Amino acid sequence: MPYYLGLDSSTQSLSAMAIDPERGRVVLDESINFGRDLPHYASPHGFLANANPNIKHSNPLMWVEALDLLLSRVRATGFDLSQVAAVSGAGQQHGSVYLSTPLSAAGKFGADRALVDSVKPLLSRPSAPIWMDSSTSAACGEIAGAVGGDGVVTKVTGSRTIERFTGPQIRKFYREEPASYEQTREIHLVSSFMASLLVGTTAPIDLGDGAGMNLLDLASGSFSRELLDATAPGLGAKLPGPVPSTQKVGEITGYFIEKYGFRAGTPVFAFTGDNPSSLIGMGASAPGTAVVSLGTSDTVFAAMREPRTDPQGFGHVFGNPAGGFMSLICFANGSLAREQVAKDVGYDWDAFTRAILETTQPGNSGNLLLPFFVPEMTPKLLAPAAKRFGSPAFVAGKEPAALVRGVVEAQALSMQYHSRWIGETPSLLLVTGGASRNRGILQVLADVFQAEIRTLKTGNSSALGAALRAAQAGGAHDWADLYARFAAPDPDLQVAPAPGTERVYDELRARFVAELAKLG
Repeated sequence: MPYYLGLDSSTQSLSAMAIDPERGRVVLDESINFGRDLPHYASPHGFLANANPNIKHSNPLMWVEALDLLLSRVRATGFDLSQVAAVSGAGQQHGSVYLSTPLSAAGKFGADRALVDSVKPLLSRPSAPIWMDSSTSAACGEIAGAVGGDGVVTKVTGSRTIERFTGPQIRKFYREEPASYEQTREIHLVSSFMASLLVGTTAPIDLGDGAGMNLLDLASGSFSRELLDATAPGLGAKLPGPVPSTQKVGEITGYFIEKYGFRAGTPVFAFTGDNPSSLIGMGASAPGTAVVSLGTSDTVFAAMREPRTDPQGFGHVFGNPAGGFMSLICFANGSLAREQVAKDVGYDWDAFTRAILETTQPGNSGNLLLPFFVPEMTPKLLAPAAKRFGSPAFVAGKEPAALVRGVVEAQALSMQYHSRWIGETPSLLLVTGGASRNRGILQVLADVFQAEIRTLKTGNSSALGAALRAAQAGGAHDWADLYARFAAPDPDLQVAPAPGTERVYDELRARFVAELAKLG
């Protein structure tokens, strides 16, 4: 039976998932954690330490080495990669990789040496700014000013100029390191970079991920000449062109055939961003269902009936890999904020869940937390702003269970409040990500959104979405068939709103919004 392989290069890990559509089975689920498995890159959370909290970069060689390590482990399990009929993938959005030699001109990767040793000489920049970086405010202002303001940028690209987006990151690089920018011949997103490694040549950028660059004209599906010129000179020549998500970008190169046993001629379809890939993996590529992803960042996204933009400028419009558009709102203070609170109060995840379900009540007895432990993009905060309001013991940090509920309630309230611009009130939320099995968090989401919560049996929706995209683009099955087999909600994990919680959270939301306004 043919298998279809999806790869997901996320902030903290690289995953491989393979599916057997005929039997409706996931036949491979393997992952590399960067901090645990590649400690020599000194990136316990997937990025390098920096004295400036606004700067978040990763070493792109870590992703390259992870690919070799992951496929070595896959082979060690006995999984036969020659049975893979097609490959697709996803990468954390907005990250960018800079090469002094285009991959199309780099020559073949030799199987007699590690892939990382072949790629290292090609880099023109030793680090890759990622989605958590918020150090480009000046670049954002310069780009927007050059084209007539953020309103113009939003109308063209679906988002205002955003610090973490690729265009402002490139602008900053050009302004601060002009010689290195001049030496750069090719700039990739994480997704197109990983796809390029697999095909051994320059792979294009897909429309889903390309929409997160502040460079793509959503109406035409091509890069905006005005925004390219406003970002950096000669930028258009350094970027691979955008293509539909179903585009075949090449075939598995000889390195992976010889070293890991892939079949010659195996097609590789365009890699997309992790959020568009999760939209597919959750079976939510048609309008009507919202998805909440609980990961390093938390996101709320949904397929759109028609493209519309967030008047506050926090939400975004990206390409839907199944066609059309999707909305997305990203919150930097996701799992890292929950982990910080758990660490501060000394709770493991079982105690964290009990604190929500057994020890505290909806509304948290009036205690309220602003959960911004790192700079935030929704709302825009360039400095941390973790504040507590309520009882003296809570404000002093001496009510551990209330602090746990406080961070989860505040995150849910922020998600709901900042997703109103989408124009639909969901009655069903599909939840994915690392925290999607935590019943305490799911109950708070159900109560705040007043919506039924469902999850999938498969936790990594981005990797699953990549595998489903490989199967659909490879012509094996249509979306409806694939969703029925792989994206059906888990019947054993359904959470409904608790009676009486709507009024409680209406009141708490009003206080939360008022405190947000004071942050400016």
